Amino acid sequence: MTALLPADAAHAIPIWCVEAAGWPALAETLPAPAAAFARATGFSAKPGSHCLLPDAAGALAGVLFGIDPAGDRFAPAKLVDLLPEGAYRFAAAPPDPALAALGWRLAAYRFARYRDRPVPGARLVAPEGVDAAEIGRIADAVAAGRDLVNTPANDLGPGEIETAARSLAERWGGACSVVSGEDLDRGFPMIAAVGRASARAPRLIDLTWGDASAPKVTLVGKGVAFDTGGLDIKPSAAMLLMKKDMAGAAAALAAAEMVMGAGLRLRLRVLVPAVENAISGSAFRPGDVLRSRRGLSVEIGNTDAEGRLILADALALADEESPDLVIDFATLTGAARVALGPDLPALFTADDALAAAMAEAGQAVNDPVWRMPLWAPYASLLDSKIADINHVSGGAFAGAITAALFLRRFAPQAGAHAHLDLYGWNPSTKPGRPEGGEVQTARLVYELLKRRYA
Repeated sequence: MTALLPADAAHAIPIWCVEAAGWPALAETLPAPAAAFARATGFSAKPGSHCLLPDAAGALAGVLFGIDPAGDRFAPAKLVDLLPEGAYRFAAAPPDPALAALGWRLAAYRFARYRDRPVPGARLVAPEGVDAAEIGRIADAVAAGRDLVNTPANDLGPGEIETAARSLAERWGGACSVVSGEDLDRGFPMIAAVGRASARAPRLIDLTWGDASAPKVTLVGKGVAFDTGGLDIKPSAAMLLMKKDMAGAAAALAAAEMVMGAGLRLRLRVLVPAVENAISGSAFRPGDVLRSRRGLSVEIGNTDAEGRLILADALALADEESPDLVIDFATLTGAARVALGPDLPALFTADDALAAAMAEAGQAVNDPVWRMPLWAPYASLLDSKIADINHVSGGAFAGAITAALFLRRFAPQAGAHAHLDLYGWNPSTKPGRPEGGEVQTARLVYELLKRRYA
C-alpha cells in the first residue's frame, strides 16, 4: 500500500481542496493562467470534481479538488486513482486532514495474491500535525484484514484463519491457543456441530495480549470460512460471496492489531470460532437439538443460521472471566442489510452509554454504525417446544433483532456487551473503500478503546 511521504518531501505538487462557495476567492490567489484554465474547463468546485492545472511548460503544477464540508471525509482519496504518479501535498487542506490522509492510504490498497495489480503511484505528503505512523498502523491492519476477506475459501479455511491469528500474536508478543478435536466436542459443542461436515476441522482460536492485571476487553469474531448454508443449502447467487462470511473474524483481528500496535493499556482477548459450514453425511440437521457451552439446549431451525451458534459458544467462554467489555463482530443476517444497506453495520447493545460512545467513535473515524433495538418482546419468537430455545424465529420479521436476542442469552451477564452485524464487503469502489473485502467497525472499536485505555 502506498506510504505517506515525510512532511519535508521536496517538489510535492499542491492540491487545493475547495468548496463551491470558496472557489472564487481561491481562484484570485492562483496564478492568472491557472485560474483561467480552471474556468475554461468548467471547474466549479462541485464535490468530487477535480482539475489538473498545467504550468507554462505544460507540466502538472497543481490540482483542484471540490469538496463538501459535510460530506464523506475520505473524499480526497478519490484522487489516488485519478492523479499521475508523483508526490502531492495539501496546499488547502480538507476539513479533516488526518482522515483524508488515512483515506488516501486505504484507497491505495490492492488485493494482488492472484494477479499483478500495481499500487497507484500518487503519494501524499503527511499533512502538518497528522500522526503518519498511527495512520500507517491503522492502514496496515485494515489491509491485512481485507486480504483475509478477499482470499477465496480454497486458500483460506479454519486452519489459515488460525495461522493468521498465531502470526499476529507472535508479532506483538501475545499468546495464541487453539481448542479442536475431542476437546472442542466437549467444551464447545455448537462450534463442533457446525463444522463437523467439513474435511477442514473446526476450532476455537483464543488470542491474548497485554498485562493480565489491566482492564479486560474481549473481541469475538465470526470465522465461517465458507457458508454453503448446510443442509438448508443456499441458492448459488447467495453462495457466491460466502468467502466473506469470516469478515467478523477479520475485523476482530484487524482491531486487535491496531490495539497491540498502539500499546493500549488493557488485557486483550480475541476469540474466533473458525469453521466451514459444509454438507456431508455428518452435517447437523434442521430439527436437531444441540447442547451449548452455556448449558442451554438449542433447537436448530435452519442450518444456514450457523453463525449465531458458533458465536454463542465463544461468548459463553468470554463470560467466564467477567471481562469489562465484550464486542462481537459478525456477518450475521441479511435482515440487517435490508434495513441499513451494505455500508452501515447494525449495533445492538443494552448499554445506552456504550451505544452512544460507539456511535460517537464511529462518526469520528468515518466508520459508522446505527443502533438497532434489542426489543425484548420478540424473544418469544425464539420459543421451542422441545428445547430451551430455537436459534431462529418462527416468522419472516425482525431477523436481525431475534439473532441479537439469541446471542444475548449467551453473552456476558456482567460487564458491557455489544453485537455488530456487518456486511464485510464494499459492493463498489468509493473513496478509501475499494470494491471487495472490508473490515467494517474495526477502526471504530479501536477508536473506542483508544479513548478509554490510551
